[in-house]
Amino acid sequence: MTDEPADELRELAGVAVWVCSPDGPPLDGERAALDLIGEAGYRGAAWVAVPAARCGADFFRLRTRVAGEVVQKFANYRLGLAIVGDITAQTAASTALADFVRESDRGGQLWFVRDTAALEARLVAPQRAGARRV
Repeated sequence: MTDEPADELRELAGVAVWVCSPDGPPLDGERAALDLIGEAGYRGAAWVAVPAARCGADFFRLRTRVAGEVVQKFANYRLGLAIVGDITAQTAASTALADFVRESDRGGQLWFVRDTAALEARLVAPQRAGARRV
């Protein structure tokens, strides 16, 4: 038996969020995105929260287009995606990534947040979040 938490559906600020555990498969492309989307959709989630540690290095290298492919899949299925955790080292190393994070955080599709409490705070404003209520 593992001590790591399993993926679970949580209600954050009245929004159904599929919260992924840190020990799951990496979010490293379209296939992984579709797997998460399928599971979250089956559970009735409006958002998926993925630990930053599950995003491979290529996700944070914009030239690989991994982040773009993943985000596009989530947008196609109308699910929000939150990358949860400290990505300070990645944004400090890449101006392009820092700009991407800043622009994403202004929208309602992809957010980079430090923890689930910060995600919940963002979801409080449904007109900004575009979040479906439970």
